[in-house]
Amino acid sequence: MAAARVLLLLSGRPESVSFAQSVCGLLGAGSGLGPWPTHCGLKRGQLVLSDKPFPGASARLPLQRPPFCPFAALDQQPRAPGVELPPKGRGVDLGVAVILQSSDQTVLLTRRTSTLNISPNLWVPPGGHVEPDEELLDGGLRELWEESGLQLPQGQFSWVPLGLWESAYPPKLSWGLPKYHHIVLYLLVISQESQQQLQARIQPNAGEVSAFMWLGPDIAAAVAATEDGTETPKHLPQDLPSSVPAVELKENGGAQPLALPTSTLLRTTPGTADSRERVSTGTKFALMLWLQHLGRKSRDGS
Repeated sequence: MAAARVLLLLSGRPESVSFAQSVCGLLGAGSGLGPWPTHCGLKRGQLVLSDKPFPGASARLPLQRPPFCPFAALDQQPRAPGVELPPKGRGVDLGVAVILQSSDQTVLLTRRTSTLNISPNLWVPPGGHVEPDEELLDGGLRELWEESGLQLPQGQFSWVPLGLWESAYPPKLSWGLPKYHHIVLYLLVISQESQQQLQARIQPNAGEVSAFMWLGPDIAAAVAATEDGTETPKHLPQDLPSSVPAVELKENGGAQPLALPTSTLLRTTPGTADSRERVSTGTKFALMLWLQHLGRKSRDGS
């Protein structure tokens, strides 16, 4: 059996998490929307989480799940006859996603292709699974390179862990039983290059990415405010542009400018299975954390 990728410290002992259990629930998050401060040990190929400080903890990060988390729903209701989840030996996977910030304070989002089995047409930051014995930063930089073709020179970037997201696919029980369960670590990677410099070097992997964009704080704030699980966005600026510039990949391998309707980025997750283009719920959480980071840096004068 493969080594557990996500471990919890429960009563001082590290224990793996069963696929069908909510990590947030096991950490005592309760029924609130969070986020919940969580102590983390960032090890090779593994993530240790606890609601209390522990030796070797390297960060205290906000942890959140969507309001419609299927594992939280499964915890709160009896299992229906015939409901089959993955075997008990299967645990929770570990993922990493890179919020790549240019020197002029925009971040890279990519649109997953419509042919992918998991989360097609979603706008997300580059990311994916962490390999066994891989450092989390190394995994994030590898995924950034595999999906966007961007390699960042050593010494030309800084990084900071932003937060943790409990992710499932399908994201709601109304879509069907979950087949995937991840804890995703969002890493903010700050490049010394401008958006223009980075865009000149980007070479997206057409097998995974169908479009990309560089999002500034104003639009990011509006996107982050469209909380999934609510009827309408809140606190949205009145002067949002009707479209956002992006780049779309063509079937012949080329690229073309795309005026993406801003309304597309403000969509919320529907109640039933739907592959409409939108920003993922976890990405909205990550954008909120990024904006909070920018606010702290501005207040500190750095």
